[in-house]
Amino acid sequence: MRLNTLSPAPGSRKKRKRIGRGPGSGKGGTAGKGHKGQKSRSGAKIPAWFEGGQMPLQRRIPKFGFVNIFKKTFQIINVESLIRVKSKKKVDIPDLVEAGLIKKADIPVKILGKGNIDFPLEISAHAASKSAIDKISRAGGVVHLL
Repeated sequence: MRLNTLSPAPGSRKKRKRIGRGPGSGKGGTAGKGHKGQKSRSGAKIPAWFEGGQMPLQRRIPKFGFVNIFKKTFQIINVESLIRVKSKKKVDIPDLVEAGLIKKADIPVKILGKGNIDFPLEISAHAASKSAIDKISRAGGVVHLL
């Protein structure tokens, strides 16, 4: 066996389709593009959503609703999940990220009042519900709003 005699196994390599190389190839003449029309022309790149100049579906169906671009979105933490940071007395945003309660430190955090808390905790957040503030203060803790 020599390097110059090596070849791939029979049937493992398929020949490339040679388009537009005469009638004997089976792909001569129109080169597999059919007859006429926009897609048969050279450089034909038509987006999937193009409807031939007809008013597109996205524009002809009625529009409704409203999206407020000034809406504030919060990452939500419930009082019951604060047990994960029980070992710390003062808790701020980086501590919440470290504990896995929130994903990103740059998105505002809001504390909601689902569940109970039975240990004092000094926590900093961007917002908190009245019930959350009430439960934390009853447990001897404080909520600092940023």
